[in-house]
This record gives sequence, structure tokens and C-alpha cells, in this order.
Amino acid sequence: MRGWTRYLWWLLGLGLVAALLVVALRPQVTAVDTTTAVRGPMTVTIDEEGETRIRRRFMVSAPVTGRVERIDLEPGDAVVANTTVVARIRAEAPPLLDARTRTELQASLSTARSTLGQARAEEQRARSARDQAERELARERELDKGGLTTRQAVETRETNLQAAEESLKAATFAVAAASSEVTRIEARLRPDVLEASGRLLTVTSPVSGVVLRRLRESAAVVPAGEPLVEVGDPSNLEVVADLLSTDAVQVADGAVVRLERWGGDDVLTGRVRRVEPSGFMKISALGVEEQRVNVVIDLDDRAAAATRLGDGYRTEVRIVTWEADDVVQVPLGALFRRGDQWSVFVIDGDVAHATTVEIGHRNGEMAEVVSGLTAGTEVVLHPPDTLADQATVQKR
Repeated sequence: MRGWTRYLWWLLGLGLVAALLVVALRPQVTAVDTTTAVRGPMTVTIDEEGETRIRRRFMVSAPVTGRVERIDLEPGDAVVANTTVVARIRAEAPPLLDARTRTELQASLSTARSTLGQARAEEQRARSARDQAERELARERELDKGGLTTRQAVETRETNLQAAEESLKAATFAVAAASSEVTRIEARLRPDVLEASGRLLTVTSPVSGVVLRRLRESAAVVPAGEPLVEVGDPSNLEVVADLLSTDAVQVADGAVVRLERWGGDDVLTGRVRRVEPSGFMKISALGVEEQRVNVVIDLDDRAAAATRLGDGYRTEVRIVTWEADDVVQVPLGALFRRGDQWSVFVIDGDVAHATTVEIGHRNGEMAEVVSGLTAGTEVVLHPPDTLADQATVQKR
């Protein structure tokens, strides 16, 4: 009886070991998410923030020195070209010259007149030299007809004539420059025209549109050229986006653009008009120096966009760099690297097979499959690092 008990314990031990071996050697089942390779249209875009701006804007400035009256126009007010009065300026006479400045100008005028006389004398000398070179060339050509001189001598006379003509041109330019200098100094010394003081000038808008900015509001004395008001036509709207230079080289003139997240529910469309030839450095939000390039975009329906968008509005720009109507594609989350190649786990029943695929274009969500996969094939989405080839899987 005692011997049978010992054998029973041995049998129980062997059964337990066999059960543990069965459990240990049984294939592990990994729970995975799956998706399907699909065939359909695909678009690759470069996404960046953009800003609207009026293409042609005009800065209205003070034409003369004077006292500008209060400007009542406000940003957004409509203006009509050559009709709407933007500003009124009461002209003031230019300041009188002090004795020292007048004396210096008179001395400068004497010097300028002497320079003018010298330039005219040089011009006359150059003209005489040109005439002499013409006569010598004519005589040399007559001798050449009779065989009394060489061709080289004729060419020398021709060269001398060309040099004399160039010297005459330089002397003529010098006379013109000296004469202009005399005129400029005489204008500064001319007696001030006081009768122009107090005359009221009206400045009208150069273009039909709206007031964009009012740079001067209250009445004040301003110098000539002082900016007063900025105007522009809001219907002539464009969008500018600064791209990384590495992205800008992929953008071609005429590329399709989609504008999203501008404040409305619909998507606005446009086309790239120009990729600017020069870049600039910009500091990113993380403090990184980036080379950026401005890309200018024309809206397809500028008039409709202008009714809802204005100057300096933000929008999300999506520039299409590639698109196709019928390609096989999978989500980026299904791809993983195996060596130097892209692969996916293809589901066959309850087994995952690692399959090498060739990838083409990619966007932020999908990747084009050039070869290695057909539409409708079920693949693992976001495969875990522990998943191996030929592993048993269970779909979640």
C-alpha cells in the first residue's frame, strides 16, 4: 500500500510538470488593433499658418510742410479715388536763412559757377579735339585710297576719333552736372515766397477702398512727406505664408492651396502666385533660428473672401505639392522599420506576417504603397515592439 502511494505522488508530479510545459509552450496571443489598406485619392500638402493682406496699399503723406487739420476719417471708412478728402493742410512758408547759412551758400554758388565755367571750357576743348580727329581721319582715308598710307594708320585715326567723341560726351555730362549744382544753390538762395503761406491744400485718396490706418489724428504741424493715412482696396486681397526654405523648394507657381480655420465653416481655395526668391531668418517659438521664405497666394474668389476677411487676418494654409486619384495607401501607424526597409504586419487568420512594402508619398495620416500590398489587405495598426513575425494575434 505504501509503494502505491509513492507511485501516485510520482504520477501527480509528472502530470504537473507536463501541464506546466503545455502552458509554457503554448503560442502567446497578442491583442492588436487592425486596419485595412484602401485604394483611393491621396493628397500631400505643406501646412503652415498664413496671413491675409491687401495687395496694393497706399500711404498718403503731407505734400508740403504745414499745419494739418484734424483727420476725421477712421479705419474702415470708405474712400473714393480722387474724390474723398483725406486731409487738409494749411501750408507754411519755408524758414528764413540765417546770415551764416546764406554766406556759405553764396560761397558755394561762386564755387559752383567756377566749376561750371571750367566744365564748359573742357567741353569746348574736347569738341575741338573731336573736330581735329575727324579731319585727320578724312585725310588718312584719302591717302589710303591712293595707296600712300597703311591700313594700320587709318585704324589708328579711327580709334583716335572714337576716343575724342567719348571725351566730348564726358565733358558734356560734366557741364550738365555743374549747371544742376548751380541751379540747386540758386534755388536755396532765392527769396522766400511768403505769399504761399496760409494757402489751404486738400489731399484726396489715390485709390478707391477703405482706410486701413490713421497715423495722424489731431491737428499738428507736420513736415513734407509725413505719413497721414494708409488706404487700400479690400477686394484686392491675397494671402502670404512663410514656409521653411526646405519646404518652399517643393512648391511650384500655380499650386492649389486650401485655406482652413480662417473663422468660417467652408474651405477657401487659391493658387500660389509667387515663391519669393530670397529668404529671411526667423526665430521660432522654441528659440530656434529658421530660414523662411514667403509664398504669396491668390484667392480664387477674392470678392467673396473680402466680405468676410480683412487685412492681417490669420488662416491655416495647405499647399498641395502632390495628389493622385487612385493609389493604395495605409495609415502611417501601420508602418514600422525593419532594417532599412518599411514593413507592415499582414493578418492571415489569427497569424501576423511581417511583410516588406515600398512606400511612396506620405502626408500627415496616410502613406502611398507602391508595392508589397494590395487594397483590402488587413494589417496591424500600431504594432507593439513585442510582436514578432508569425505571431498569433487576437483582434480587439
